Amino acid sequence: MAQSEYFSVRLKKNEEKRIKSGHLWVYSNEIDVKHSNLKEVAPGTLCSLIDDQGKPMGVGYINPHSLISVRLLSRNAKTAISPKFFEARLQNALGLREMAYAMPYYRWIYGESDGLPGLVVDRFGDYIVVQLNTAGMEAMKEMVVDAIVSIAQPAGVLLKCDSSARQPEGLPSYVEVAHGQWPDENLLLEENETQFMVPAQLGQKTGWFFDHRDNRKQLQQLVAGKRVLDVFSYVGGWGIQAAVAGASELMCVDTSDLALEYVLRNAELNSVADQVTGLKGSAFEVMEALLEDQEKFDVVILDPPAFIKRKKDIKNGTNAYRHGNELAARLLNKGGVLVSASCSMHLAQENLLSIVRQTGRHIDRHVQVFHHGSQGMDHPVHPAIPETQYLKALFSRVHDSL
Repeated sequence: MAQSEYFSVRLKKNEEKRIKSGHLWVYSNEIDVKHSNLKEVAPGTLCSLIDDQGKPMGVGYINPHSLISVRLLSRNAKTAISPKFFEARLQNALGLREMAYAMPYYRWIYGESDGLPGLVVDRFGDYIVVQLNTAGMEAMKEMVVDAIVSIAQPAGVLLKCDSSARQPEGLPSYVEVAHGQWPDENLLLEENETQFMVPAQLGQKTGWFFDHRDNRKQLQQLVAGKRVLDVFSYVGGWGIQAAVAGASELMCVDTSDLALEYVLRNAELNSVADQVTGLKGSAFEVMEALLEDQEKFDVVILDPPAFIKRKKDIKNGTNAYRHGNELAARLLNKGGVLVSASCSMHLAQENLLSIVRQTGRHIDRHVQVFHHGSQGMDHPVHPAIPETQYLKALFSRVHDSL
């Protein structure tokens, strides 16, 4: 489709200010439906965005069934969304990752921050995992895959399109190989001088969480000779790196048999199997059992899934963070280190800090927060889109009350 043939979306009067300030989303109530009847277009249709005076503001794509009705791809109204467009965006994003990391293990595309809303691309050396989280990106998946293949020449590309983010977009869930051959069992990666294998298709999200790379590096400085508990461990991203850095003992907690199987595989891969134990069960129940058994640790890592996925979850999610942090703090030896992490965008860093403070007061401990961690360089923040800054990790020393 030629750029001149894109469906025209007109904004209501005064609704262009947020877009001009840098945001990339247009909400359904900002559109002048008298001039732009979105019911006429299919989800994923490319569009030109204009203000109420007809002035061009850029090009993007539409989903008439979503609260976010338009996502901008370019502010240049003459941009044609083509294979060359995707190649240019992918190449530009690659420049940041190659500047930041010596090896090809990183989040290559982080949605809006890389100018490709709805697209996530993770790189595992010669293998690429892609998430298409919007109808627009789903409609353009052939161009996405072709651009990836052209630039990286990977051995395989997997479309892992089973994220819950697809449901509000009206998209089905599927996983399929889009290019080349895909490993039967494992993907390999290296992070902070630690080797990992992760499930090639059955892992969480894309199989690995690159966002905590810098925080796990920070942890490695603190664990030599320490007894460590890694709660919500998944395949041992935090814990195995702690063991490699010299932790004397590591316990990893997860509800998944598959995740704990990979914890032990990764321990063997890094020659630290003698230090590592897997504990299966609900994280809070396991921590309560450890307290009953009077177990103590020098370091406890609490990195749960998002307890607050939507604003309506804030109350219950905040209570879950409080309960988890209290259990974790009670398990610490005097002077121990608590790593309290959150990937909930709706939990602001100051609120996580407040939870840690409240934890200290509730159990009568003195808490010293000595490091504020965030997401790595492969998860750059779009300064106009707060949703792109979501990750938090507070490192605290917990000891007797003053």
